Amino acid sequence: MGKFSIKVALVCSVILMSFGHAAKIKGMRFWQSPDSTRVVLDLSDPAEHTIFTLSNPERLVIDVAKSELNFDPAELNITSNLVQHVRASESDDSVRVVLDLKKSSQFKYFTLNPFQNYGHRLVVDLIDESQRDEPVKPKVKTVTGKRDIVVAIDAGHGGEDPGAVGPKGTLEKDIALKVAKQLADMVDKEPGMKALLVRKGDYFVSLRKRTQIARQHQADIFISIHADGFHDKRAKGASVWVVSPKGAQSEMGRWLEQRENESDLLGGVESLSNKDPLLAQVLLDLSTTYSVGASIDAAAEVHNHLALSVPKMHKKRVERAGFVVLKMPDIPAMLVEMAFISNPSEEKLLNKYNHRKKLASSVFKGLKSYFRKNPPDGTLFASTKQSHYTIKSGDTLSEIAARFNVPLPLLRETNRIKGDQIRVGQRLTIPR
Repeated sequence: MGKFSIKVALVCSVILMSFGHAAKIKGMRFWQSPDSTRVVLDLSDPAEHTIFTLSNPERLVIDVAKSELNFDPAELNITSNLVQHVRASESDDSVRVVLDLKKSSQFKYFTLNPFQNYGHRLVVDLIDESQRDEPVKPKVKTVTGKRDIVVAIDAGHGGEDPGAVGPKGTLEKDIALKVAKQLADMVDKEPGMKALLVRKGDYFVSLRKRTQIARQHQADIFISIHADGFHDKRAKGASVWVVSPKGAQSEMGRWLEQRENESDLLGGVESLSNKDPLLAQVLLDLSTTYSVGASIDAAAEVHNHLALSVPKMHKKRVERAGFVVLKMPDIPAMLVEMAFISNPSEEKLLNKYNHRKKLASSVFKGLKSYFRKNPPDGTLFASTKQSHYTIKSGDTLSEIAARFNVPLPLLRETNRIKGDQIRVGQRLTIPR
């Protein structure tokens, strides 16, 4: 190695080796997330590999034994905050791939067996240490001294996991992110509300990590945005789902439950063996907790507003299924399927900006309506929660304003009253 110093050396002996012929390294892809870069090597077969880093300058080296290179590193589209350049060389029957890094980085790696449209994969996660271990965010107070309601908006799928695919090739992950961003803009413009985008770009976030991000920012509610896919292209309509500790209650629910919970298999988690322990951990009996009751109430508001703006709702009520991403005992959560992307007509609608905006607006109105009725303690919404007063004989508008300690102009504006004329039996909204 000469002057090069080996910082970390890890050798992985893969049990399922391909002895009959050389494994082909068919391609290499990059996914940038806020705190890491995921590097994916597509292989024709499993292969023994060695991964280590070198310093001065910083590099990551991937040696793949009994293999051959079937792509040109010069043609790679490198989307990474950590990887500057990729080069490769072949010697005897092995391949060395070198990633020139922009700065020193930690790494972890794992392999994935073929699943759906993917073959064998070697996955390396480069970790940007300066972006990790972010502490829990405190509840931020506004200038009024009251905090904002934090809405965690989760765009489903991403990165290696495209989600459902429409007949024209529209990817669920792309539509979900677009609607999530539109919804976040609406939330941020509403005084007393603040949006948290769980996924801000096209990268993979594991199901467990999504809920961790919501908790880290002390979200008041978690809403996951998706677009249905089903084997029958005639299926259509939007739907709203909440968690069911006992699993799905319908055939459609079982289909969606399986598809959404397979996201970790598609996107790749550090160890696929952790899936069952995770399910065991989150399969809690939530029937008596605040979270489930609040989830149902909030989902009902969103469902009702969606029904006013979409061509069809798949069901007339909020549905239940055992989605991993919704199994949080401490945060109300729902999953919104905007439409069936597998339906040609609905795929066409999802590709229209105005329709996506209408969907986001409906979800926003539902959330706002729920929090107007159920404002969390200490929030601006709670401090401005409105009450009502029915006018009696002898009342005057100025006396009512003084009685409730409300500025007279605000009382007029809230109730759209010009002047001071009121009538007995009239119901006034009293702002706080």
